[in-house]
Amino acid sequence: MKRNSTIPDNRQSAFTKPPDTLGITIFDTLGHIMAQKSTIYKVELSISDMDRHYYETHKLTVAKHPSETDERLMVRILAFALNAHDHLEMTRGLSTDDEPDIWQKSLSGELELWVSLGLPSEKVVRQSCGKANEVIIYSYGGRPAEMWWDKIKNSTTRFDNLQVMNISVEDTGALEKLASRAMKLQVNIQDGEAMLGIDDSMIYVTPAKWKNTDH
Repeated sequence: MKRNSTIPDNRQSAFTKPPDTLGITIFDTLGHIMAQKSTIYKVELSISDMDRHYYETHKLTVAKHPSETDERLMVRILAFALNAHDHLEMTRGLSTDDEPDIWQKSLSGELELWVSLGLPSEKVVRQSCGKANEVIIYSYGGRPAEMWWDKIKNSTTRFDNLQVMNISVEDTGALEKLASRAMKLQVNIQDGEAMLGIDDSMIYVTPAKWKNTDH
């Protein structure tokens, strides 16, 4: 079908320009940008957590935001595995500012667990600790993560429901290589170390404990 980009009475909308050789208008371009959607990843996550005696398989549909990297996506999946529970859920993540990446709610709607990724500000950490019974932050990124923690750690001592874990650049790089649109991922956890396997690929990730909860 031939595109009709003319405006009646030779008037032009504020959202259009005279068509170029391809007949593409500014309005079309804006529409394409706004139409960007998350990429869906299907994950079958088989978890054997000997530290918590949790053995279950979760079938997850994970929406990857256009601005989310494979590295961050895999850290999110790892964080889910490390805290897996029947009521644990992936949230809208980067699509909203007022939710963590993962949360667990009680049947009455109480926020039992709040899991965030990256390097949140002191304000966000404070607000998170006020909203949930337990908060876990999984930081990553190497030197920037270390600088973030040096800056924020003294202000976190009063939060006895906060745990901060760090994942090394080497480990997140290995995680990133496992990413695919359809994953059957086996995760074995023992003594704080996670072994992740897909087909013949296997890696080991050991998050460092930068802050433990005080209860």
